[in-house]
Amino acid sequence: MFWKTQRDIFIAFFRSGILGYGGGPSTIPLVHREVVGHFKWMSDEEFADILAIGNTLPGPIATKMAGHIGYQVGGVAGLFNAIIATVLPTVVGMIALIGLLSNYRESSIVTGMTHVVTPVVGIMMLVMTYQFLKQSKKGIGLAQTLVLAVISAVAFELIGLHPALVIGLLLVYGFVSGGSKSQQKEETKQRNVSG
Repeated sequence: MFWKTQRDIFIAFFRSGILGYGGGPSTIPLVHREVVGHFKWMSDEEFADILAIGNTLPGPIATKMAGHIGYQVGGVAGLFNAIIATVLPTVVGMIALIGLLSNYRESSIVTGMTHVVTPVVGIMMLVMTYQFLKQSKKGIGLAQTLVLAVISAVAFELIGLHPALVIGLLLVYGFVSGGSKSQQKEETKQRNVSG
């Protein structure tokens, strides 16, 4: 069981790392697909929580998420396994391709490859955004989801606040506001049953 779990952790994060063209944020939908969709190690809600907390901490998001998820699934060995699997494709790719790409940087083929992959990464990010908005709507309702989304967009784009600061402020807001709509419904339901 231990070796199968470690193998699965390595496969999940290696695939995400090797296919995550464009760096950390572009790997998040791939990690989500592996962790939530394929291996079912956690729910959408748990993944969203890890992503939110990971974004408030310094450092690359891909390795932070790999470390946490690897540890949660496979202990200390899983932590190191997931980080190695996440970093290995980048290291190997850099060593193998840096000379080639630097020699042909101005080539229309290399430029074309970059331009062709960019829309796919954008679509993956949009799909993940839609899933998170759906999940947020289920937890806090449509009106509050839209208001918080607009406030976040204004804070990022117009005011120029750092994303970690906005996420931190929203975490404080969530703590102060007393939990999600679904939690409040569950508490009301339990009070009605016991009362």
